[in-house]
Amino acid sequence: MILEAKSVSKRFGGLKAVNEVSLQVQEGEIFGLIGPNGAGKTTFLNCVAGDYRPDGGSIIFQGKNITGFRPDIICREGIARTYQIVRFFPKMTVLENVMVGVVFGSKKKVKFPERTAREYLDYVEFPVAHHVLAENLNTIQLKQLELARALSTDCRLLLLDEVAAGLTPAELNKITALIRKIRDDGRTIIIVEHLMRLIMNICDRIFVLNFGEKLSEGTPKEIMSCEMVTKAYLGETYMH
Repeated sequence: MILEAKSVSKRFGGLKAVNEVSLQVQEGEIFGLIGPNGAGKTTFLNCVAGDYRPDGGSIIFQGKNITGFRPDIICREGIARTYQIVRFFPKMTVLENVMVGVVFGSKKKVKFPERTAREYLDYVEFPVAHHVLAENLNTIQLKQLELARALSTDCRLLLLDEVAAGLTPAELNKITALIRKIRDDGRTIIIVEHLMRLIMNICDRIFVLNFGEKLSEGTPKEIMSCEMVTKAYLGETYMH
């Protein structure tokens, strides 16, 4: 087991965005987190990544309690992430964006950060010259850039938040193949996604949130067969 959340809660005023959520993520799996808008998915990821400090509960990563650690410390512990709205440094080049992850995101001292950054850009099959400013990239290129930067921290756990949003079918196939490649090369992935065909095709297990609480958990087949989940979150027509 690489990650365990024990009764994690996060409130915003009177709103319980995450309410005593407990889950376990096994090393080497792709773990899906689904639910309607406002279910608490991104809030939960923010608690794991350190963007939010949980109001209750604990988060254990590789046997270490990281609850309430700062995001930079959690990153250097081995958890990296992407965001619903891609975050990047627009006035820096593609290469410089990834070098930020290499230099500041890992515990390891990298002897040749520029070469390492280029290797991660090649890994995600980045299609644009590395000297191009990030502000000139399109949606799929920015998502690839963010993935390269996250991976460049030498993370063991990768958190993906709506990585398929805004992609064409061809681009979606490319991202799907890349996610599988990342897992096959030894990393664990938690993915938040609304595109159910991606979730059902790629995940080993799925955890369903509803109003900040666990609704269901299981394999894609088990989730598909849960009538309450399919009606409420996948839609009546999804099965047809």
